[in-house]
Amino acid sequence: MNRRDISDDDTGPIRRVTDTPSDRSPGTSRSPRRTPPPEGTRRPRPPAQRPRPAEPGRRRAAEPKPEPEPVGHGHSHGHGPAAPASRRVRLLLMWLLIPLAVATVAGMVFLYPWGKDPAKSVFPQGTPVNATVTGTITGPCLAEGQVQVGEPPPDAKPCLTSELTMTDGPASGKPLKLTLPIEPSTPRFAAGDEVVLSYNGGDVANPASFQIVDFQRGTPLLLLAGLFALAVIVLGRWQGVAALIALGLSFLVLALFVLPSILAGESPLLVAIAGAGAIMFVALYLTHGLSARTSVAVLGTLVSLVLIGVLSAIFSAAASLTGLDDSTSQLIGSLGHGIDARGLLLAGVVIGALGVLDDVTVTQTSAVWELRRANPALGWRELYGAGLRIGRDHVGSAVNTLVMAYAGAALPVLLYTSLSGVGLGSILGAENIAQEIVRTLAGSVGIVAAVPVTTVLAALIASREPQESL
Repeated sequence: MNRRDISDDDTGPIRRVTDTPSDRSPGTSRSPRRTPPPEGTRRPRPPAQRPRPAEPGRRRAAEPKPEPEPVGHGHSHGHGPAAPASRRVRLLLMWLLIPLAVATVAGMVFLYPWGKDPAKSVFPQGTPVNATVTGTITGPCLAEGQVQVGEPPPDAKPCLTSELTMTDGPASGKPLKLTLPIEPSTPRFAAGDEVVLSYNGGDVANPASFQIVDFQRGTPLLLLAGLFALAVIVLGRWQGVAALIALGLSFLVLALFVLPSILAGESPLLVAIAGAGAIMFVALYLTHGLSARTSVAVLGTLVSLVLIGVLSAIFSAAASLTGLDDSTSQLIGSLGHGIDARGLLLAGVVIGALGVLDDVTVTQTSAVWELRRANPALGWRELYGAGLRIGRDHVGSAVNTLVMAYAGAALPVLLYTSLSGVGLGSILGAENIAQEIVRTLAGSVGIVAAVPVTTVLAALIASREPQESL
């Protein structure tokens, strides 16, 4: 039968049949399949291998000997890990700063004029009224109803007649004419200017009841303040918001505590110290957070403020500074009672130097902490040396900032004194100029001292902080 004659119809579908052992070609072998041992039986363990004999010329590696188990001691108390250095550091800072904070609060409570009426000027002060200038006319100085006949005298000074419309007060909406002699110190008013009038309480129909005092500056000042706040928030974000809140609280301390207490007759220097302490705690902790770094900056600021106060007191007494400049004399005359003028001078020195000191101490503390974070192996001596090198660059600009700030504030005094025509020594020895010199130099010495003092405190504390808490 031919192979082609067989079909699937005769035999069915052809399936592949595996080879049996008898069908294997000679010379081939196949390992038998291992069957698992029956359940409940244990597999035989392979025979232990004997160590091979060492080859000649080679040494066998010494087998490690088992270490003896440590012998425990009999008492039952446990030895836990030592407390981290940061905890001890924070406890030390708390013991140093909490008494200072309590003393600051106690000083504010003791010095505040509880139950006393707010101080008022003994001279009658007019009620401020807003008005708008609608027109101005320059001509001879004539009272209402007078007419100029002929030419005015050659030495006659012209006057500026301003037509105004009051926008609030007892005569709101009514027109008013006021005449002012044109002097070098007279402000130049023009149509559209918004001004402030002083109303003495007399007849509103009488122009003599009103007097032009100043311009209205509320709108531009608010715009500038908004621009300042926007710049701080854009750059500082949430920390900028905290800085603005701290700034507002600082103004509240000045307006609600420092000014009323000094006007009530309390010691200006003690009031300034208590107020500066409150501003320091609020501004630094609110802006930079509760941390060891901020606490070091607070300590450095406090030490420098004490130094500034001591130097100012010593040298103001040595230079026989009375503090009785023009503005202070006018203040004493308005109060009707005496005030410690020299203490007021020292209070201005302390409060004026506080802002620059905050900048220096915070910068130095942050620099030392960042150095420690970058290289945890640095000891306190290395941290102090590196931080001091950074501080030398900063102190020059800080001192220059303070000097220029005081020089700018005293520029009219400097110009007025230079007109006297006397020598430089006499100019520098004048009361007004000598006050600014003592104020500037005492503050500058405090700023210079703040750098090494804050740096050494920061180095000692940062070197004891664990790396994970930096």
